[in-house]
Amino acid sequence: MGKSNACRTALAFLVAVSLGACGDRPWNNPYPASDDHRNILYSSFSEKPKHLDPAQSYSSNEVVFTGQIYEPPLQYDYLKRPYELVPLTAVALPQPVFVDRNGQTLPDDAAPDQIAFSIYDIRIRAGVRYQPHPALATDARGGFLYHALSADAVAKIRTLRDFAQTGSRELVAADYVYQIKRLAHPKLQSPIFGLMTEYIVGLKEYGETLAAAKAQGDREFLDLAEYPLEGAQVVDRYTYRLKVRGKYPQMLYWLAMPFFAPVPPEADRFYAQPGFAEKNLSLDWWPVGTGPYMLVENNPNRQMVMDRNPNFHGEVYPAAGEAGDAAAGLLADAGKPLPFIERVVFSLEKESIPYWNKFQQGYYDSSGISSDSFDQAIRFGAGGEATLTDEMQSKGMRLQTAVGASTYYFGFNMLDPVVGGDSERARKLRQAVSIALDYEEYISIFLNGRGIPAQGPIPPGIFGYVDSATGINPFVYDWVGNAPQRKALEIARRLLAEAGYPDGRDAATGNALVLHYDVPASSGPDDKARLDWMRKQFRKLNIELDIRNTDYNRFQDKMRTGAAQLFQWGWNADYPDPENFLFLLYGPNGKVRHNGENAANYASAEFDRLFERMKNMENGPERQRVIDDMMAIARRDAPWIWGFHPKQFGLYHTWYYNTKPNLMANNALKFTRIDPVQRAEKRTEWNKPVVWPVILVVALLVVGTLPAIRVYRRRQQAAATA
Repeated sequence: MGKSNACRTALAFLVAVSLGACGDRPWNNPYPASDDHRNILYSSFSEKPKHLDPAQSYSSNEVVFTGQIYEPPLQYDYLKRPYELVPLTAVALPQPVFVDRNGQTLPDDAAPDQIAFSIYDIRIRAGVRYQPHPALATDARGGFLYHALSADAVAKIRTLRDFAQTGSRELVAADYVYQIKRLAHPKLQSPIFGLMTEYIVGLKEYGETLAAAKAQGDREFLDLAEYPLEGAQVVDRYTYRLKVRGKYPQMLYWLAMPFFAPVPPEADRFYAQPGFAEKNLSLDWWPVGTGPYMLVENNPNRQMVMDRNPNFHGEVYPAAGEAGDAAAGLLADAGKPLPFIERVVFSLEKESIPYWNKFQQGYYDSSGISSDSFDQAIRFGAGGEATLTDEMQSKGMRLQTAVGASTYYFGFNMLDPVVGGDSERARKLRQAVSIALDYEEYISIFLNGRGIPAQGPIPPGIFGYVDSATGINPFVYDWVGNAPQRKALEIARRLLAEAGYPDGRDAATGNALVLHYDVPASSGPDDKARLDWMRKQFRKLNIELDIRNTDYNRFQDKMRTGAAQLFQWGWNADYPDPENFLFLLYGPNGKVRHNGENAANYASAEFDRLFERMKNMENGPERQRVIDDMMAIARRDAPWIWGFHPKQFGLYHTWYYNTKPNLMANNALKFTRIDPVQRAEKRTEWNKPVVWPVILVVALLVVGTLPAIRVYRRRQQAAATA
């Protein structure tokens, strides 16, 4: 009997294994079987987004969500290049009306110094509606259901899904005005408040008014409707007016960012209720927008999920692009309603290797390429062009590359007594270090060649960038053989000696020169390798580099107070205009004295004068000449070692459609389309279980067990006979 049962059990197991191997669904599929053929996009995130409130959010890992949920009045055309602003909720691109200090209208070609104000009237489309949300739920009389909950009612609420009813309403112009006012709210501390006070009339004073009102009784909710703002006013139900100081053409770019997306006042009132913040019931956790998607799950320890907004207003895929788009299949969906994807699932992946493995198995739809996986995915041709390896090509993957509209630089604190200031001694020290710090080598070692050395702050693709001999930094490079070549190290040593540090020692004291490099705390092997490489660069000049590790909050404090001496920083373009990069060196934008984005605290009267002239100019030869003059000053003064512009490498599966790098658009997800049927077929093909080792092991176990079973049965029989 025992033998029979054991054999039956083993046989049943083998049959189950065989049947499982013949099934259509891979064993390692991490998603529910019910989702196999659903129109779901799978991606990941590595850290919890800190802010999803559009007044506060300014990080790239946050705009992945805010860009799909909120809708500013303008957006970038998905396909056209150079980048072109087009209406989103606006009826048309607003055209500024220029007026002088007496309120008299000026012609469009008026000189910038004559323009006191630019007036923008922005008309939005009727019929746009918010996503379903409990903040907008009303009863039969129009009263809000959940705006005055009792303590007992709040105690029963754990998440947004616990509210039984949701509501919606039409988007109106007042919602845009309300959000502009929120930029000045003292509780929110919007990162662009300081910059916008220079342009939006009355915004600075508005912030002071709100701070005083909040202090008077320390109210959680301020009804901003009670406080008018001169620079942002409602004209009618669908029109609002912006009043901007001077001529500021970049204002239109800001109107394509979530900072200027609408927020319904009902949401602020709803979330301001006592006890809600402790339950993560806030705009930072649960946004309220009119965009194509809405956040339905926010579990930063596991998963974040966006569903298609059932109230989305019906945008369609563009019907025109640039040359080559039609041949690339990018116009196949022209005129079709957006968005194509019904759900987007972001799973927490802290490490790149697990993500990469799941991507290859078909469980993620697209992927970047980490250094660990680079050689497996990419090979370089004879001409240096990047192509996919045979393994990647066999799976039908597509590679897309683009030089990012970003700059990563090594900065000197210009307020520091050793490396800062405008003395010739400090300037030559900075120039010497600039030559020694070999970013060509850095790009090769740490980025797998995915970057180009920067000659200034402006990246390729942005007006003002010059890709020729006239566009190099002549203090660091020579033009040799139709390409820039870093100057010899002997020149750096000579400059260091002229700065008063021959062979890395202070000529006056004989002491070794020690420079301090402040970095956020780092512990990984890649971080250690980078820091060792950095020490090696300074060692070329016999300069000792003291690396001061600290946590990120402390590092930010050092930057704000000017306590850091050397640092690394980066900037991603907010909009495609040179002003958005050159303002990083504008004196009145200094981080220590003005809480701005000029992290090096660089100040040059001549550079600032040219910046004031350049920022309001239209793109053209005259603006290029002004930029060239600015770059000549900055390259000589060397407040930065200009670093590099990264190259973006993206891999996409064959079922992923409408991919075109758009470095400005933050709402591109709605244009993406996938083929879930093809994906399911590929997953099955790529994840067939290898069951013969299991069968072999089970068979060996069965065979090995039979003698023991025989012995056991003989003993049982002997005992029964006795």
